[in-house]
Amino acid sequence: MEPESDNAAPRYAIIGAGPSGLAGARNLDRMGIAFDGYESAAEVGGLWNIDNPRSTVYQSAHLISSKTTTQFAEFPMPDATPDYPDHAQLRQYFADFAEHFDLNRHFRFNTEVVSVTREGDKWRVGWRASTPRQAQEPEGSELYDGVILANGTLAHPSVPTFEGHFDGELLHTSGYKTPEVFRGKRVLVIGAGNSGCDIAVDAVHHAASVDLSVRRGYYFVPKYLFGRPSDTLNQGRPLPARIKQFVDTRVLRLFTGDPTRFGFPKPDYRIYESHPIVNTLVLHHLGQGDLAVRPDICSFDGGTVHFIDDTSGDYDLIVLATGYKLDYPFIDRTHLNWTGMAPKLFLNIFGTDTGTHAFNGIYVLGMIEASGIGWQGRYEQAELLARYLAADAPSRQQLQAQAAKKWPDLTGGYKYLALERMSYYVNKDAYRREVKKRIKALSASPRTTT
Repeated sequence: MEPESDNAAPRYAIIGAGPSGLAGARNLDRMGIAFDGYESAAEVGGLWNIDNPRSTVYQSAHLISSKTTTQFAEFPMPDATPDYPDHAQLRQYFADFAEHFDLNRHFRFNTEVVSVTREGDKWRVGWRASTPRQAQEPEGSELYDGVILANGTLAHPSVPTFEGHFDGELLHTSGYKTPEVFRGKRVLVIGAGNSGCDIAVDAVHHAASVDLSVRRGYYFVPKYLFGRPSDTLNQGRPLPARIKQFVDTRVLRLFTGDPTRFGFPKPDYRIYESHPIVNTLVLHHLGQGDLAVRPDICSFDGGTVHFIDDTSGDYDLIVLATGYKLDYPFIDRTHLNWTGMAPKLFLNIFGTDTGTHAFNGIYVLGMIEASGIGWQGRYEQAELLARYLAADAPSRQQLQAQAAKKWPDLTGGYKYLALERMSYYVNKDAYRREVKKRIKALSASPRTTT
């Protein structure tokens, strides 16, 4: 419903019902803030709902962080859930979360947002039905005081261009679901990130051969260290960046050895300056000869791929494990201060008007990547936003004034690689510390006391 007058209670839109959208809905709801949610799929879960047309998960997908460090603190996963649950268990977890907090009633499902445009100091959200079931109301628009973008960061494939033409099948990881596609084929996986390594391990059980093309070296972290999920060690006691890098590099050498012996290049960066690979099965299969590491691509020539070291190989299927691009296609990038590789937002949440630094009513949840930040880190984003929206005018103005000053350093002392996928990367400890500080300040506001 559109506000009937300027005196009507503020109302907001949330786009997306994945982890960040649900965190936003939960916090706005508990703060008594009116909102409508929009979700293009038939139910909550985001990418973890494998039936969602925008989902990029595959049948073998599991969390790469443990449930302990990933789950929402106020809604722990059941005790019977394994340390690293699969996509079906996570889909159920989000369905249970939404039901427990009665969040589904706020969302318009099977509804795709097609536009977000400014109208004075408000925002119009244009939508259309994504299934014939809503043909009686196929499209429309609503006016809001602000819009929260929570539609995820891992849905728009990043597809590089290569010299030449490949005559076989090209498949981006976003389109991969089951390993049957590999049966009897000569497979090349380009990219050795977490998805690339997962899929390469899937392929060795079905393909005639599997090669892995890489540009740079990686750090491989086992899921278990000393009998416990590796990301549960040293929780709550963050070490300075250089000390943690020194210690963890040596621990990994004890558990995984030196990946260069399997053909990987030596990393040209320190550990945690790019996202580590939480998959040591790929090293297992390399040691068994099920996989082979190849260098970067030079060119395609029919069914042949030429590599930069003047070697070549013949393949039937190439998997592009080349990641994803940030994509908010329904809104003009100027509203997100998007002048580089990613939007420039205060605390990766608050959109600001160019030049004035005043918050413009566009907010983003989930535009953070950090090793170990989990969904609780995104929940804290949502709590900060909800407390800001519910705060009194002086408290809101104080936070906006801080955005006009030098922004806090969220790197935690790490020098992240200057890559597009790292352009919104933060250090989890530095980021959560800063967000919690802002939450505490806003909690003192009369209108946000709960």
